Amino acid sequence: VQLQASGGGLVQAGGSLRLSCAASGVSFSNLAMGWFRQAPGKEREFVADISWGGRITDYADSVKGRFTISRDNAKNTVYLQMNSLKPEDTAVYYCAARWGGTVSRIADAYTYWGQGTLVTVSS
Repeated sequence: VQLQASGGGLVQAGGSLRLSCAASGVSFSNLAMGWFRQAPGKEREFVADISWGGRITDYADSVKGRFTISRDNAKNTVYLQMNSLKPEDTAVYYCAARWGGTVSRIADAYTYWGQGTLVTVSS
């Protein structure tokens, strides 16, 4: 199983980015998908997740109303649309996958992890 995250970069505060995570080697539609992030000197934290069918989503309070998670099972891809970005959103963003299809905020619940993509928000 491989998860390939992309879409990170440098953006000014208030700007937008869309992250993508493409999965291969797995039956994607059976997986719940999540996004986590880790800022320098901090622990990895939950950002958002989505159930296998896309009907259930969950967001960290810090991103609710600004970020949107979605998925396209035909393309084996999950997305994270990030709007109104703030300097405190600066981090390496990781996508993750777990069997069972239900959402979870717990990193240990996820079996597969992507390599991470860096998002830098300048003030």
